[in-house]
Amino acid sequence: MVTFPNAKINIGLQVLNRREDGYHNLETVFYPIRLNDVLEMVEADETRFFPSGLAIPDDGRDNLCLRACRLLQQEYDLPPVHIYLHKVIPIGAGLGGGSADAAFLLKLANAKFALGLDETRLTEYARRLGADCAFFIRNAPVYATGVGDIFQEVELDLSSYHIVVVKPDVHVPTAEAYGMVKPDPAGRQLAMAIKAPVETWRDTIVNDFEAGIFAKYPEIAAVKALLYDSGAVFAAMSGSGSSVYGLFQKRVELRGVNPAHTVFVIDPSNL
Repeated sequence: MVTFPNAKINIGLQVLNRREDGYHNLETVFYPIRLNDVLEMVEADETRFFPSGLAIPDDGRDNLCLRACRLLQQEYDLPPVHIYLHKVIPIGAGLGGGSADAAFLLKLANAKFALGLDETRLTEYARRLGADCAFFIRNAPVYATGVGDIFQEVELDLSSYHIVVVKPDVHVPTAEAYGMVKPDPAGRQLAMAIKAPVETWRDTIVNDFEAGIFAKYPEIAAVKALLYDSGAVFAAMSGSGSSVYGLFQKRVELRGVNPAHTVFVIDPSNL
């Protein structure tokens, strides 16, 4: 069986405070986008992982897909499998590709082996794998709190926009990103701001990671500026970076983008 894990973008990302467990309480909106990996699982004589496409650190020996598979194998009578993952979603880009792969593996195994797990149970397993894995079980726009795993439905449809995602040739370690952010326990009313017209978001919706990261990595800040200069209605860094996306009302061809950067253009869809 084959499935196509998709990426997400963060619309706003506010870091409220540090928790006793070392994680941070957040407020963000997760929105799925049509940028996809390819994931296949087949029965085999032993469980193995076969990556292709973009290089995966450590050859995927501790890949989240393997963790997801072993999690289910510990609790259900699943046979050994070969997992084939073709990576298209950039790694370490704030797009949630690894989390999506793991969540889709859970859903794929559930369907392939008729485990009978409902959305609630799948979400419980996904939470054990990573903070934002649970989002990809339902895979619909949500306002997220906690560590990014407590969800509230939000009515949000960006299907009429052209979405341009630029992945700079820069890696920002997550620990470094959190070390530069300044938590704000009050937040900035993201749950209300997301309901306003997209044209207002530029003045009301903020990613708290941008200030520190843009200061240290001006090439990432330059991407956001380029998207606005090219006509974006709204542009922001996704997650803790380094990808930056822009929402456009018409198709655009970016001029002046660094050739070392990777650009994805996602056109409007009726899906």
